[in-house]
Amino acid sequence: MKLKKMKIYTDGSSLGNPGKGGWGIIFISNGKILEMGKKYEDVTNNQMELMAVKIAMETLAKKNVENYEIEFMIDSKYVIDGTEKWIYGWIKNGWKKSDKKPVLNKELWEGIYNPKKILEEKNKFIFTHVKAHNGEEFNERVDDIARGFAEGGDVELFNGLKENYLI
Repeated sequence: MKLKKMKIYTDGSSLGNPGKGGWGIIFISNGKILEMGKKYEDVTNNQMELMAVKIAMETLAKKNVENYEIEFMIDSKYVIDGTEKWIYGWIKNGWKKSDKKPVLNKELWEGIYNPKKILEEKNKFIFTHVKAHNGEEFNERVDDIARGFAEGGDVELFNGLKENYLI
């Protein structure tokens, strides 16, 4: 069976680290685009990067997506490496890192891992590293969403047909 394609851009931002933060997500699939984002107080950049992927996974799980190749486009190597490599060792070691210290942001990592594990039964995941601030339009836009929320702004989010999407 041929898999349908979906791209998901995620980003997180924090001003102060910890400080005011925000995350952004852009879903692109079936000729449609959906943007999401939210602001938070007293968070780190890594927490917002993780929160974006967690919310994206939860959204996919709620929609019960099937038969998709889902490509996450992420500019955080920390999130990609944690999701694809480190998390399996952390779980095996009772959520301890190799230095025996507890994994930071365990609940966010679990929020990514648990829905992904279920979704992987009927979908294929790809995690692609995108260089930050390289001019790639959707990566720039998701950064604008995350930063806009971190700055406390009222970010206008798009939900509609790709042909009507203007960045």
